[in-house]
Formats: sequence, structure tokens, C-alpha cells
Amino acid sequence: MNAVGIGSSSLRRNPASPWRHVDLILLGAVVAIAGLGLVMVYSATQSRTGFAPTYFVQRQALFTVIGVGLMVLMATRDYRVFRDFAPAIYVATLIALAFVLSPLGSNKRGTQAWFQLGPFQLQPSELAKVTVIVCLSAYVAAHRGELDGRRLLTVLALAALPMALIQGQPDLGTNLVFASILMGMLVVAGARPRHMAALVFAGILAVVLVFQLGVVKEYQRDRLGAFIEPESETLRSAYSLKQSTIAIANGGILGKGLFRGTQTKLAYVPEQHTDFIFTVVGEELGLVGSAMLLVLFAIIVWRTWRAAALAKDLSGTLMCVGVLGMFVFQIFENVGMTMGIMPITGIPLPFMSYGGSATLASFAAIGLVLNVHMRRFS
Repeated sequence: MNAVGIGSSSLRRNPASPWRHVDLILLGAVVAIAGLGLVMVYSATQSRTGFAPTYFVQRQALFTVIGVGLMVLMATRDYRVFRDFAPAIYVATLIALAFVLSPLGSNKRGTQAWFQLGPFQLQPSELAKVTVIVCLSAYVAAHRGELDGRRLLTVLALAALPMALIQGQPDLGTNLVFASILMGMLVVAGARPRHMAALVFAGILAVVLVFQLGVVKEYQRDRLGAFIEPESETLRSAYSLKQSTIAIANGGILGKGLFRGTQTKLAYVPEQHTDFIFTVVGEELGLVGSAMLLVLFAIIVWRTWRAAALAKDLSGTLMCVGVLGMFVFQIFENVGMTMGIMPITGIPLPFMSYGGSATLASFAAIGLVLNVHMRRFS
């Protein structure tokens, strides 16, 4: 008993103990956003016909609990273990993305991106965001200071393989998130300016070719058309955008009040509990509530960047930067598309949008950041 007590006391006094360096500010922001997300999902779905008022929020609560468990698991295992197993993680990711394109995968609205697991769906491309961050950071860190043209091509190939499989679903929005992750990690890793310029040019060319070769589905063209012609009467996405902006404008400064949004109660905004969840915040909590949500997201961005700056090694820094690129792009794109300043892509808002796979990926990413922060002295 005494030996145990002495050991526990020694652990508490050890300044290098990971548990002494849990980022409570980051955790607090994540918990606050996830809690608000549950309330907003309930508000957006309580009046949906054919479902019990709490059907969606109960499922999202389950996703959140599992996500928290995954976050804890990611935080408690030393991130250097993930780095050491990066090749196996990468191969497993490719296998999952390939299998979802096979008859084992489930097709929904022209997109084959899920495995049907009883009443739930698992989307490997969401979890692939986190696994690819781990794998790319491991490779780049192993060649620190040697990111020449040949190794840069290797990094691009490592990212291109999962992106090609994801585009086969097709899912252009997720690939844009991958591109943001890749660019951020390469900049911090010290890629040469001329290589980055060539990469940007190649990315633009790839997007043009994707549209010209017919790889992009009609509904994805419709989303882009709605961004270019928001007043169109023929594009379904233009209708979604119009209803979205009306909902946000209705909120004014202080909002209409929780569960009192007319656009929300009457279900005028399509996919409001998933892609357009920010419109519920805008209508019911107004400018003040929306600003508070964005402040919470800013805290996550700040603490993730801080963890990257304080990381003990390059692999830890790159993992945090990859997560940072993922969150920044998703937040900016999702919020921007609800206001008409960004194209509609179907990218979820982290911790807010309804969806199991996206929720698990977001919590896993935070677990990775906590892991790096906790072990900056060990």
C-alpha cells in the first residue's frame, strides 16, 4: 500500500508526467462545441416527420460518447507508437478505401462512401484524414531537412493514392480537406517555394481536369453553379443556399431564441442537421451566438497551433499542423458556404454536424493533439 502511495505521489510530482500537461483549455472548447452541437441537432430535427423528436440527437449523443472514448485512446497512447506503425496504418487505410468501392460498400445518392454496419454507417474517408496525417508526418519527419524533389514526389504519391480512391466515390469535398492538410504540412516541413508554387499550379490543373473529364457528378456541378449563380431558379443547391442565408439573416443580433427559429422549425433548409447546421446557430442564437461559436473554434485553432509549436519533435509538430489544416479548412468552408461566400461542398462542421464518422474523426484528431501536447517533456 505504501509502495503504491509513494509511486502515485512520485507520478504527481514528476514534471514530465503526461497527465500533468493535459490541455484543459482545448478540452473545454471541444466539450462546449460538442454540447452545443447536440442542442442544435435536436433543434434541427425535432419536427422532422417520420422520426421520433429525439431520434437524431440520441444517435449523435452516442457518436459523441464513442468519440470521447476514441479521443482518450488516442491521447493515452504515445504518438510515437503511431509513427512507428505508420506503414501498417497507411496500408489499412488504403484497403478500407478500396473495399468501400467494392460491393461491400453502400451507395447513397450516387456516392459510394460508406460501410453499412447494421443501423449505422462508417465512412472510411473521414477517418482517413487522421490516419494520413499520421503517415505523412512520420515520413516527412524521417527525412527532416531533406525534402528535395524526389522525396516531395514521394509525399505527394502517399497523399495521392487515398485521394484517388476517395475521388472514385466521388467526394471532391473530402479531397479538398486532404489538399489543405498536405499544403500545411509541406509548408511547415520546409518544402521549397518553387515546389509549393508548382504544387499549387498542379492542384488547380487537377481540379480543372476533374470537371472537364466528367469525373465530377451532376449534383457537384450543381453546387458549384449555385455559388456562381446564387439566384438561379433551376439549381437545387441555389435553393439550399437561399434558404440558408435567409435563416442566418432571420437571427439578427440576438437570435429568435432556442427552438424558435421559423426556418428551422418548418424544415426549409435542406440537410440542416448535417451540412447546414450553422444556420440553426445563426437563426436561433443570432450574431452573438454565432460569434461565440467561432470564438470556441478559434480557441481550438490556437491551442492546436500552440501544441505544434511546443512539440518535442518534428513528427509531433507535423501531426498538429495536419490537424490544424483539417479543422481550419472545414470550419472556413462550412461556415462560408452557409453564407454564400464559399461553394457548397458537403463538408461537415467539426463537432457540430450530425454524423458518426465525422464526429469520430474530429475527436480522434483532438486526441492526437492532446497526445503531442502531453508528451512535450517526455
